[in-house]
Amino acid sequence: MLTGVTDGIFCCLLGAPPNTVGPLESVESSDGYTFVEVKPGRVLRVKHAGPTPAPTPPPPPAPDAAQGDRSGLVRCQRRITVYRNGRLLVENLGRAPRADLLHWQNSSGEPPTALEVELAEPAGSEGRSGPGSLGSSGRRRRARRPKRTIHIDCEKRITSCKGAQADVVLFFIHGVGGSLAIWKEQLDFFVRLGYEVVAPDLAGHGASSAPQVAAAYTFYALAEDMRAIFKRYAKKRNVLIGHSYGVSFCTFLAHEYPDLVHKVIMINGGGPTALEPSICSIFNMPTCVLHCLSPCLAWSFLKAGFARQGAKEKQLLKEGNAFNVSSFVLRAMMSGQYWPEGDEVYHAELTVPVLLVHGMHDKFVPVEEDQRMAEILLLAFLKLIEEGSHMVMLECPETVNTLLHEFLLWEPEPMPQALPAPQEEKK
Repeated sequence: MLTGVTDGIFCCLLGAPPNTVGPLESVESSDGYTFVEVKPGRVLRVKHAGPTPAPTPPPPPAPDAAQGDRSGLVRCQRRITVYRNGRLLVENLGRAPRADLLHWQNSSGEPPTALEVELAEPAGSEGRSGPGSLGSSGRRRRARRPKRTIHIDCEKRITSCKGAQADVVLFFIHGVGGSLAIWKEQLDFFVRLGYEVVAPDLAGHGASSAPQVAAAYTFYALAEDMRAIFKRYAKKRNVLIGHSYGVSFCTFLAHEYPDLVHKVIMINGGGPTALEPSICSIFNMPTCVLHCLSPCLAWSFLKAGFARQGAKEKQLLKEGNAFNVSSFVLRAMMSGQYWPEGDEVYHAELTVPVLLVHGMHDKFVPVEEDQRMAEILLLAFLKLIEEGSHMVMLECPETVNTLLHEFLLWEPEPMPQALPAPQEEKK
């Protein structure tokens, strides 16, 4: 800690940027790492691994044309109404997809057909002011005119994603302060099962380049980086796995490429709210001050990010390079989390199936936020890990790997085929 304080004092006196992160020269591409230049001078390290190419198997037999192939088909029907008074009404017009997902959860409950969400409390309003609600005098108010209405009506084929299938790619995206190393247990597990995996280091993290310009770490700049990586490695069926801030980039890609993103897994990602940096945050302090406080910040992250703080957790924190970024990058990342488009409406429009994984000891993301996310999303279900915290993929790798693999193999029951209308007998 004394070293960090001393370096910070010299930084303040000399005005030199502390702890600049650059690519690691010791990393060899033969180890499975690739350095991808997403923009001139902007280079990301990527872990790309997969099974050894095997001979192409013969194509499966074609389905019976008379019966049709209904396997994995779900009908996504939803109406989203945004009112001028700051209310959001979500109506699930097709029950089959969510009911089937709840059955996968071993739950017998039925999903709600309508969900009313408060987007923003109007100034001077009291009580509920939704469409057709009762006023203080008991008289029914006039239904407010909607600001806009979004209709979703489509069919999606959701299939089992098995290892060694040539058209399946798993993308792993970490959050603030991490690196692709936090996914080591997951990458090794799924490569052994025959999956192709892709895991990038965000700019300024791990062995990726670290521009000394704050604009390089806005949500939009990082999202474009992830778009470039996705377009480079994507195939027909792509699964996005994100942790913490990385969940926002998974949501962005799923919204941008609904036909290419097959499933999404969100680990401790939080609620479906628009991103906005906090005004009163320790990360708004000058970079030199943050550098002085870096040992304290690392200890605080250990306390909040892990359910236990023993020698094993300290080693995991070190091996995963979690919170091991420069003070400048950390400050720019936290202040650059501005994404007003990523609100409840944006998430409600997603039609891709989503698995939410939450560590119950997480002190960064309350479980209520992931529960709210599960309510907003059309095809989603939530799994809680009692012994896990924010870094649950490091704390409970076997449990997380099992949940992820089950979700990859899951597919909905075939949709019942409509019966032909009975014909009237001729007299």
